[in-house]
Amino acid sequence: MPRDKGGWQVAPAPDGRGTPDHHKPAPPHRLRGFWLFVVGLLLINWLSVLVLAPSAQLRVTVPFSPYFLEQVGAGHVKSISTKGDEVEGTFTRKLRYPANDRKATPTTLFSSQVPAFWDNRELTALLRSKDVEVNAESTTSSTSLLTEILLGFGPTLLLVGVFVLIARRSMAGGGMGALGGFGQSKARRVDPEKIRVTFDDVAGIDEAKAELSEIVDFLRSPDRYVRLGGRMPHGVLLSGAPGTGKTLLARAVAGEAHAAFFSIAASEFIEAIVGVGASRVRDLFAKAKQAAPAIIFIDELDAIGRSRQGSASVTGANDEREQTLDQILTEMDGFESEQAVIVLGATNRPEILDPALLRAGRFDRRVAVQPPDRDGREQILKVHTRSIPLAANVDLGVIAASTPGMVGADLANLANEAALLAARRDRDQVEMADFTDSLEKLMLGSPRGTVLSDEDRERTAYHESGHALVGMLTPDADPVRKISIIPRGMALGVTLSTPDADRVSYSREDLEAKIRVALGGRVAEEVVYGKLTTGAESDIEQLTQIARHMVGRWGMSDKIGPIAVLPSDASGPFFPGTSETSADTQRLLDEEVRRLVDEAHTDVTRLLTENRDKLNTLMQALLAAETLDGADAYAAAGLTAHQPT
Repeated sequence: MPRDKGGWQVAPAPDGRGTPDHHKPAPPHRLRGFWLFVVGLLLINWLSVLVLAPSAQLRVTVPFSPYFLEQVGAGHVKSISTKGDEVEGTFTRKLRYPANDRKATPTTLFSSQVPAFWDNRELTALLRSKDVEVNAESTTSSTSLLTEILLGFGPTLLLVGVFVLIARRSMAGGGMGALGGFGQSKARRVDPEKIRVTFDDVAGIDEAKAELSEIVDFLRSPDRYVRLGGRMPHGVLLSGAPGTGKTLLARAVAGEAHAAFFSIAASEFIEAIVGVGASRVRDLFAKAKQAAPAIIFIDELDAIGRSRQGSASVTGANDEREQTLDQILTEMDGFESEQAVIVLGATNRPEILDPALLRAGRFDRRVAVQPPDRDGREQILKVHTRSIPLAANVDLGVIAASTPGMVGADLANLANEAALLAARRDRDQVEMADFTDSLEKLMLGSPRGTVLSDEDRERTAYHESGHALVGMLTPDADPVRKISIIPRGMALGVTLSTPDADRVSYSREDLEAKIRVALGGRVAEEVVYGKLTTGAESDIEQLTQIARHMVGRWGMSDKIGPIAVLPSDASGPFFPGTSETSADTQRLLDEEVRRLVDEAHTDVTRLLTENRDKLNTLMQALLAAETLDGADAYAAAGLTAHQPT
């Protein structure tokens, strides 16, 4: 694949657009003056060190007394030079110090230090008697200013000069030097011929594929729309929960349109240096326009596209993010109607995006990628099991029905876990048991090797039986699918309840039933043992969240009414510690939450007390089997098994 001078892999479009011009000569690099300057600086620095360098002969340091005085007395000292208390001199012949060290190098140069308390008159008389030449040096530095600059700052000046020249060369060369690399986009360029993902690989989100098919048609034949005066949207925003297939859908659009695909995460634009993100945005859009038809995919767009309202920072920490966002807005405004470049953005939180991004002319088409329904999950499973040998007993429809709420990534993980489990069991095909066991592992957690005492096993069995029995006896509760007292993950036991079909909304009765089921385990311990344990921690967190949302967000309280008093995830107070509601409203919210939970607690206590015999028989069956399927659990409690609707 051809590369341009910046290292981008630019594949031409099928009609020849985007083909690089191989006949245009590369601009010459003016290196002659740069290298002459570098050699000159090195030469000056080397000469200055050479001229001012001390003699190569070793100067040995000797003690003043007795060695120096003994050598003076023996007439072995020719001359000395003093600088303060420091004495340097020459011997009349080469001496070795220490004298008994054969490894010491003989030398005529020595140095020593005169003690401050020594009698200088006695030393002067000794030196005169031996005719020793005495010199003195000033204690102030006599080195020239030029020498000090060369010795002290020569290497630094050399590095600064090289840095400046590289910077100037980078700017003159269009940012292709070492410093210019900061402003280059880090987007991953995928060759159209290497994209194997098409709409056939995307299942369960047919509505999103239908909306994007028009984008594919435009990228294939833009003249068809320009001829009639139409203008395709500059940007398409893909929003949805994590794992719903937004990235896969973007790659499928590129694969269907045979377009160049530039993929980058929004956080990769941001650096510590302000202005780098905007430079990378300009570079990315310039390369995409050259490689048109092209798709720019920006994942996690909310990392830089978050609303700027109330984002003021005293330290200026938001400057880089806001400059990057402003540059994206400017680049999208600069698209011409005939340019076959589409920007695809993906986010899990579209509600927090800046309104400037979502106005007409930018991300003016929004595609919601919703979790798949039952039929969609079955189609997704068929896609992810195409390369997996399935046994005859595998029913993907049954698996899809037992996985409500799962998205594409979850189902892909389920198929992979089933294949791995079948391989560990030395099977030639993946069987239905492998799927069910893998589903239990994903939904309930992996079994732990924790050995519980008889007392803890019985308490756990009562706890899970309480959850299950309340679910069986409450009309609006989800049917019980499985009960287990095998420790999994962080839980000592699990009760699994799932609806027969996908649900998009819940009534007040449905939510109150969920609160009652969550209280079933704790109330069962109260009824049987008369005391509480810490085992209901996660249950309490779950029911508290449901109750607070019922009162504060869903308008299911008669006292508060249809008023949202709890902020959503995308909004909230501007300063920490402040609230959008009054203290009286917050107090009323807490009172209503307490009322809902207390009423549910009273109902569950009455229900389990009246059906204590069913609770005991269900506990005994669970204690013996450790795991009960839905039908066995209903039979153990003496109730009619739930029939799917």
